[in-house]
Amino acid sequence: MLELADVVMHHKLGHVTVPALDGVTLGIAPGEFVALYGPSGSGKTTLLNLIVGLTIKPTSGTITVDGRDVASMTRKEADEYRLRTLGIIGSHDVLQPGARAIRAASIRLRLADRTNPEEAVAPLLLRLGLGDRLRHRVEQLSMGERQRVVIALALSTSPRLVLADEPTGNLDTENTRLVLALLRDLCHERKLALLLATHDPEAIAFADQIVELRDGSLHQRVRDGQRAALAESGERR
Repeated sequence: MLELADVVMHHKLGHVTVPALDGVTLGIAPGEFVALYGPSGSGKTTLLNLIVGLTIKPTSGTITVDGRDVASMTRKEADEYRLRTLGIIGSHDVLQPGARAIRAASIRLRLADRTNPEEAVAPLLLRLGLGDRLRHRVEQLSMGERQRVVIALALSTSPRLVLADEPTGNLDTENTRLVLALLRDLCHERKLALLLATHDPEAIAFADQIVELRDGSLHQRVRDGQRAALAESGERR
């Protein structure tokens, strides 16, 4: 679904070239939850922005989604891609102040000219445990509930690829685990390709695969249990 091939990104700061990404290669299949782990400033957001394809393009390398090169899309194709193929889960700050939860979650469906958008998104909000909060205004929701509305907003148009950029950064431990478990379950149920960018070491436990962004390059990260299994396998050889 998502294929990154030797992606390089350099930023120009005056006469100085600053490398941000150095030959990043990664593939994510439908139904796979991949965690992109790294500290703030490691380039995670730059990589996500390249996949979104809104304002920047890679210095070299290719990013393809569902077989299409993101950088070569026309403006119309890119707008359609971001509305229907791509879902973005960020902070709950994107929610319109004063809007009721069901209306805030249906904005993408309205842009897609979907008939009865609020009715269409209601089952997803119910799945996310917000059945009794549909008519509450954003300000009346808890932080965890607002983040679930953001998830519903991102998934409302049935995207095939979902990018989550530090979606639990403002949540407490309980809500962080709830939101990540919901994302994992929805990824597997809906066969989404999900890329989660995070600096939280606890968040990566929910992913199927973990890659660490370090010095502009990706490194496969092995879980403790996997490391033990690999060591035991090696001892038997």
